[in-house]
Amino acid sequence: MSKSTIYQIAEQVGVSASTVSRALSGNGYCGRRTKAKIMEAAKALNYAPDHAAKILKTRKTNKIIFAVPDICNPFYFDMINGINQVAEEYGYLLILYYTKHRLSEELKAIQNVKERVADGMIMVSFHFCEENISAINDLSAPVVLTNQYESPGGGDRFDYVYVDTFEGTKQGTKHLIGQGLKRIGFIGGSLSEQTGRQRFGGYREALLEAGLPYTEEHVIESDYTEKGGYLAAKRLLESNGRPHAIVAANDLMAIGVMHACEEAGLSIPEDMAVVGMDNLDVASRVHPKLTSVSLEQEDIGRRAAQILMDRLHGRAGYEKAVKIVPKLVVRQSSVRMH
Repeated sequence: MSKSTIYQIAEQVGVSASTVSRALSGNGYCGRRTKAKIMEAAKALNYAPDHAAKILKTRKTNKIIFAVPDICNPFYFDMINGINQVAEEYGYLLILYYTKHRLSEELKAIQNVKERVADGMIMVSFHFCEENISAINDLSAPVVLTNQYESPGGGDRFDYVYVDTFEGTKQGTKHLIGQGLKRIGFIGGSLSEQTGRQRFGGYREALLEAGLPYTEEHVIESDYTEKGGYLAAKRLLESNGRPHAIVAANDLMAIGVMHACEEAGLSIPEDMAVVGMDNLDVASRVHPKLTSVSLEQEDIGRRAAQILMDRLHGRAGYEKAVKIVPKLVVRQSSVRMH
């Protein structure tokens, strides 16, 4: 039998279409006996609610978007794992949206939420700025950022879960200073972006606190990829008063640094000590094993998804801003034998 409408069911049972709608959706009051008759008639008439119409009515898709700037970085695999654990528990499907590190793509992802492609979004960006933040604040759907951001005027409608990467690079740099190293270089992302500035800031503060000189020539901006780290390290190795240690703002760049050192015939950690950040699985598989700052990415994903679910289910009392503290994991690449 073909799909029937609520009007046919209403006619058969002898009630109004709105009563049938209330009984089938479970919203609003409908007497027990009437509801049983309606359900029986719906079954007999082979009634199947149209999914698109259901979304329009309930405005729910049971999907969430995870917007990421880079789908090649294993860092995000752990985050996806954390998000998915929570999403599956609530019966939500995760849509991965690749923003290619571009503001225009981030705005498209936000537009998708506005157009109800998904019920909410978790968003990673290296540069939250007035443009993407105001678009997020205009949404009626919940959004959780993975960076700390607060608009100057307040009134933000999003939540955030973030790891203190300033503290992360500071820990890594202090560890190298503790090894007796004084000339320490830094390879990070663009200093015009929020993430790049934070990671550089931790490195610089560690030098200042230790009374060590800051050398502009020993700071290279790159793009968080292995190739980016390799090319930046080649420039550092050719610089005046070559550094004896390098802090890289993520593990992929740190592995690129290690390749450049190997090519230049430098031994790690004897000639060059190296510290990365992210603590990816690969950090313990390279030789020598890489010292890295763990950013607890699976935990970030899990906690961001839990906040999103709390928002979607109208729960009060959850944390709107969650700070996760990074942890330094020391391996061979940074430990000098005294």
